[in-house]
Amino acid sequence: MWLCRVPGGVRLSYERLWAALDWLEDRLSRQRYLVGDTITEADVRLFTTLARFDAVYHGHFKCNRQKLTEMPALWAYARDLFQTPGFGDTTDFVQIKQHYYIVHEDINPTGIVPAGPDLGGWLEEHGREALGGRPFGDGTPPGPVRKGEEVAAGHGAGH
Repeated sequence: MWLCRVPGGVRLSYERLWAALDWLEDRLSRQRYLVGDTITEADVRLFTTLARFDAVYHGHFKCNRQKLTEMPALWAYARDLFQTPGFGDTTDFVQIKQHYYIVHEDINPTGIVPAGPDLGGWLEEHGREALGGRPFGDGTPPGPVRKGEEVAAGHGAGH
């Protein structure tokens, strides 16, 4: 997702990113999951990008045409997955932000990690059940996060 800062190709990369996100916005306005009526690896991979988008990519990598929260279908889709077992219960927003803002010294030489954005909206209703689908198909959802692997208090949505 660092495509927005590639020297010599910044504008083209920015346009390609937003063409892809616009395509996803359109597709996910009509169906609950990317491929079919259950969660697939494609959804898992897209979720990891979307979970980082407003917290990191929008500001840090200057992918700033819009925030995820300003794209209705993608934002609802991301919240739908976040609220599904195995997604939000393993997403550590503090670690995500600290990693990108501290590791990329060439982009952020001060190492300052921003306090925002507000991440409380991840737990809001999404209404995507109306599109149908069965998150785990005929399978079973994952169990609770193993002891010792929980997201630290204050590191998840709404911190």
